[in-house]
Amino acid sequence: MEIRYLSPEDDRFEISGIYERSWKSAYRNIVPQDFLDSIPAGRWADCIAEKGINSLVVIEDGSPVGTASFSRSRWKKYCDHGEIISIYLLPEYIGKGYGKQLLSRCVEELKRSGFCDILLWALEDNHRARNFYEKNGFLCSGDYRLDRIGGKELKELLYLYQTDCISV
Repeated sequence: MEIRYLSPEDDRFEISGIYERSWKSAYRNIVPQDFLDSIPAGRWADCIAEKGINSLVVIEDGSPVGTASFSRSRWKKYCDHGEIISIYLLPEYIGKGYGKQLLSRCVEELKRSGFCDILLWALEDNHRARNFYEKNGFLCSGDYRLDRIGGKELKELLYLYQTDCISV
């Protein structure tokens, strides 16, 4: 297994496929099924390499099986934080340690960029993801935002992580 930065040679549609399959699996019974069924191939292909956002890919046996994106926080209230925007794995790779390694790499990269505090958002009803983040040192802050996905209002919870770096 290799974790590396997304390169210009990487197939954006293949990486988008990781998002698509992961959404359809992870958000089943959370996001309306008709919305999940309607996600088109390549839905995230144009967003993957957005300016200011760093993307990593997990490669196993020559093929991408996971991806993550991170940046400076996009939220004014947390402008001094780094943000993990997304972590997605193909469903068959969940529970095998890939997610933990990908999360650790995101934290390392954000720390290397000077962020001592890191945030991420998780859907309130995505208990698997929330347990994963909590097992890896992220704490639910109690702060939340409401989002509408597929016509359904969903609550996203803010998780915070403090690295061992020293702010200057």
